[in-house]
Amino acid sequence: MKHNKYYPWVVVGLLWIVALLNYMDRQMLATMRPSMETDIPELVSGENFGRLMAIFLWIYALMSPVSGIIADKMNRKWLIVGSLFVWSAVTYAMGMATSYNQIYWLRAIMGVSEALYIPAGLSLIADYHQQKTRSLAIGIHMTGLYMGSAIGGFGATIAASFSWHTTFHYFGLIGILYSVVLVFFLKEYKSLHLEPNNTVSSPKKEKESVIKGLSILFTNMSFWIILFYFAIPSLPGWATKNWLPTLFSQNLNIPMEQAGPLATITISFSAFLGVIFGGILSDKWVQKNIKGRVYTSAIGLSLTIPALLLIGFGHSLFNVVGAALCFGIGYGMFDANNMPILCQFVSSKYRATAYGILNMTGVGCGALVTSLLGKYSDSGTLGNGFAVMAGIVLIALIVQISFLRPKVNDFVDV
Repeated sequence: MKHNKYYPWVVVGLLWIVALLNYMDRQMLATMRPSMETDIPELVSGENFGRLMAIFLWIYALMSPVSGIIADKMNRKWLIVGSLFVWSAVTYAMGMATSYNQIYWLRAIMGVSEALYIPAGLSLIADYHQQKTRSLAIGIHMTGLYMGSAIGGFGATIAASFSWHTTFHYFGLIGILYSVVLVFFLKEYKSLHLEPNNTVSSPKKEKESVIKGLSILFTNMSFWIILFYFAIPSLPGWATKNWLPTLFSQNLNIPMEQAGPLATITISFSAFLGVIFGGILSDKWVQKNIKGRVYTSAIGLSLTIPALLLIGFGHSLFNVVGAALCFGIGYGMFDANNMPILCQFVSSKYRATAYGILNMTGVGCGALVTSLLGKYSDSGTLGNGFAVMAGIVLIALIVQISFLRPKVNDFVDV
């Protein structure tokens, strides 16, 4: 089954649900804050809430390179199954928390378990999907992240109808049950080779030392450029995930029960369109121009710049939602092409490690901006923080276009 022409898309479908659960479980806390404040009064402080969101990001960031190295060394199926089970169990446990410190440490544990997924999942999809479908496959997978973020936005709505404890319990149980499903249906990728006697074999992956892999990556100037242009857009990327519901609530003067779903659905729907369009465009463009993936990503980043300015300074429903739609489309185009661009410069033996390093840097930037925006929120200038990021993204765009020059569509060691 795992080598027929349909199974690569089955893998995308299976991991799409994992991606959904990954972002759903982490995102719903951002909108459930008002429901939790009665039982955990420390959450009234924006700075405390920023710390709570940031601890997840810092742990997630620090674990990402380790996760990538592990994914390049072991069976990615079991890594994905174990990661999903643990973070789902943590989500369930959050429903039993009675203090700020308990929530804080559970978020830290969630950061460890969720970090194990993305490098393994993306490298597995990249292996199953070669040059002509890679961006589209990665893009479709990314829509799972956006859908999870959108469903997480309903956390406040569900909590208002039941309780925040029950909401965590239900979402946690869903993930635990799905991890069992993956045990039976998800398969590790094995490349087939024709031996001299015309028999087909599935050779074991070469064992490379961690030091050698890291040395190859960090002596590759193109990897440093990718690292920079990946990290900078992560600032507004994480800012929208963690603070856009609050900004919508403040700028539009609406309760969080309305602002949460409005913000997350707007970003998720538009990003869904962006990754599909960006994936198809990139896969076709790269067949005619080797920089097609880079150009597609650059078009996406350019859309986020005016969007961030309007998100920050807009106070009407039309302006703010329109800007969020533009941001989502642009960020989706960017998101769908990160791993495919990385594949143009890094061999399959080190891609999970490389993406883990990218994730560490990007999420570290996200943790920094999440904490910083907590102070902006307390001072009533959250919109200004969003607008400032537009100029920073412009720098990343210039670097990307000027210095990233791929020579092949799929880099292979010789």
